[in-house]
Amino acid sequence: MEVSATSHRSADRPALAKVARETTRENPWPLALLSKNMKQYIDRMSALWIEGQIVQLNERPSTRMSFLTIRDVNEDISMDVTVFGGVLQKTGGAVQAGTRVVAYVKPTFWERSGRLNLQASEIHPVGVGDLLAQIEQLRQKLQAEGLFNAEHKKPLPFLPRTIGLICGRGAKAKDDVLVNAMARWPGARFEIREVLVQGPNCPPEVSAAIAELDAIETVDVIIVARGGGSVEDLLPFSDERIIRAAFKAQKPVVSAIGHEGDAPLLDLVADVRASTPTDAARKVVPDLKEEHANLARAIETIRSRAQMQIKREREYLSLLKDRPVLKEPTGSLQIYKTNLSQTLTNMRHVVSARIDRERGGLVEAAATLRALSPQATLERGYSIVKAPGVGVVKDAASVKKGDILEVMLARGSMIATVFGTQPARASQESNESSE
Repeated sequence: MEVSATSHRSADRPALAKVARETTRENPWPLALLSKNMKQYIDRMSALWIEGQIVQLNERPSTRMSFLTIRDVNEDISMDVTVFGGVLQKTGGAVQAGTRVVAYVKPTFWERSGRLNLQASEIHPVGVGDLLAQIEQLRQKLQAEGLFNAEHKKPLPFLPRTIGLICGRGAKAKDDVLVNAMARWPGARFEIREVLVQGPNCPPEVSAAIAELDAIETVDVIIVARGGGSVEDLLPFSDERIIRAAFKAQKPVVSAIGHEGDAPLLDLVADVRASTPTDAARKVVPDLKEEHANLARAIETIRSRAQMQIKREREYLSLLKDRPVLKEPTGSLQIYKTNLSQTLTNMRHVVSARIDRERGGLVEAAATLRALSPQATLERGYSIVKAPGVGVVKDAASVKKGDILEVMLARGSMIATVFGTQPARASQESNESSE
């Protein structure tokens, strides 16, 4: 809602803008007009119930007034509250710095200073039962989102390079972790962040410390430690900001709040829960003496097994040496030698017989070839007569008187001249036709 401007100006200047959105650089509102309009707007607001945590309390008995600073339980937002009369006295001293309260307040605006203030007419501490009910609602919400599921749990490293430790300033929990970790592994290294571990500033400081340590490359695990306390003292460790910071961390988170009763929600989201800071130290680093003992046992086991194996192999070699085949290796070879000799003899006989058969076949084939050879025919007194342009002369009619002929004999050849021809006799023609 925007409030109209009501102040007046001289006639030589333009009229003030009636509403805030109509102001310009040339025609701005005076600061007093803005303050007045804000007061009118806030004065029209109704009284309402709010919830928060008291971070500062200043009582002034002489004025019968008390001044509080209340911070939101989930966000880093705070406002000043003025309490009149005996409002605080009615609580019987239950309202102190750090108390979570609900208050019935009326917003007011101080026009001259421009300060917003809440005036409380009722104020009541929030009971532990109410707080636990709210935590249970948050638990169900986060469980439905899967923040507590086992598949999200990260295993602890065997030996972290650096251990991130979040603890209270000068708290005993810090010494418990350091002393026990160093006793188990003297070379353990720590990156420590001291924070508030109760009160309204605890959640933002712890959340920031988790994120800061998680960003350090050499930090392999983060311990959040507190040495127990009342239910009210441990409420910050069920704050949604801490829970989501622990879930978001890439390094495993160990919750060591040291409370065996109702577990804070940090125990549920943490990768490992330790019952106490001392227990956290035991879980995070190995025991050097125990590891030495384990190593010695492992070495002894290896030595014993090796000796047993060597003994078994020696016994096996002894058995092998006693076998006849190894005592008289040539005895078994003689059988194979005899078999090989017999096989070679058989192969020689087979090959020799095969060669004889093939040689006989070749002789017969050579005789057949010789009988069919033209040279053999010539050897029997025949000759081959060739005429130019005719080739081999088979018919006397294919040549004429005076033709030059080449006569091939069994040995050599000669040139002849045709002096005359005779036709073939009838008996020769019949033989040729029958052929």
